[in-house]
Amino acid sequence: MVLIKNLEIGEFFEGFYLIKSVELRQTRAGKDFLALSFQDRTGTINGNIWDANPKAVEQFRAGRVVHMKALKELYNGMPQVNKIQLRLATDSEPNQPHDYRESSPVQEKDLREYVQSIVFRIENATLNRIVRTILKKFDKEFYEFPAAKTNHHAFEGGLAFHTTTMLQLAEKVCEVYPQLNENLMFAGVLLHDMAKCLEFTGAESTSYTLRGNLLGHIVLIDEEVSKAAIELGFDDDNEDLLMLRHCLLSHHGELEYGSPVRPQIMEAEMIHQIDVMDANMMMMTTATQTLDPGQFSQRVWALSNRNFYKPRKD
Repeated sequence: MVLIKNLEIGEFFEGFYLIKSVELRQTRAGKDFLALSFQDRTGTINGNIWDANPKAVEQFRAGRVVHMKALKELYNGMPQVNKIQLRLATDSEPNQPHDYRESSPVQEKDLREYVQSIVFRIENATLNRIVRTILKKFDKEFYEFPAAKTNHHAFEGGLAFHTTTMLQLAEKVCEVYPQLNENLMFAGVLLHDMAKCLEFTGAESTSYTLRGNLLGHIVLIDEEVSKAAIELGFDDDNEDLLMLRHCLLSHHGELEYGSPVRPQIMEAEMIHQIDVMDANMMMMTTATQTLDPGQFSQRVWALSNRNFYKPRKD
C-alpha cells in the first residue's frame, strides 16, 4: 500500500484509503459524477468518479474504507487521482476507518498532563472552578473531537491539540506582555472552543448537530459557563465571570464571523489573535505537507482562496 504523502506524479498505485468526503455533482452537460476526497494518516487527495450510477452513490459514502487503483496526476497544477477503480474493503481486509483518520500528533496522555499543569496555574478561584467544572463535563469529548469540520485541526483529537497549542502561545504572549491577566488568558483559551463538543457529532464523518447548526459553539459555551456559574453559586455580576464570558463571546473577533460582541479588553483581543494564528498555521501546514518542494498547494478557501508555495531546500 502506498501512503498518500509518498504518491508520485504519474504513478499508478493501489491501496486502501478512507473516503473522507463525497459529493454528488453534475457536469456542464448535466451528467452526475462523484467528487471524492480520500485520506490516510499521512494526508488527503481528491478525485472524481465520472460514472455516478445509483450503485456507486449507495456504496461510496463518507466514512467507508475502499480499495483504490488509480493514477496520480496534476490538474491545473493541483495533485489529484484519476482513472479510478474503486471497491469497498471486505471484512478480511483492513477496513476500520479509525486506522486511516489523521489524529493529533501529540498523545492524549501528554495533552492531558499539559492541560492540568495550566489549570493548576489559574490562581483566580472563580476562573479555576469554572474551568474545572466544564473540563470535567466534557473530559472524553474534548480529547477526541476535531476542532473543525474541514478547515483547521479537522482530525481526531484536533480540539485538544488546537487548545494546547494556543495555551503555549498564550504563555509566551503573557511573558512578553506582563500587563495581560494570565489567569483570564488561560481560562479563555481552555474554554473558547469547548462547546464544539456540542456543536459537532464527533471525530468520525464529522457533521453539525441540530443545536450546533442553530446556535453554534460561541452561544453554547456561554450557556455552559452560565450553567456552571449557577451550579457554583456565583453572582451574575461577578466581574471575573463577566470578563471570561466576554473573552468567549468575542473570540471570533468580528460580528460577521459569529461573535455577538467584538473584543473590548486586551485579553479578549489576544485570545482572538492567537486563535487566528494557530488556525492559519494549521491550514497552511495541511495544504503544503504532502507537496514536493517547488510545488504550490491547492487554494485554501479559508485563507482568502490563496495557494501556498513549498520552497525548495537549500
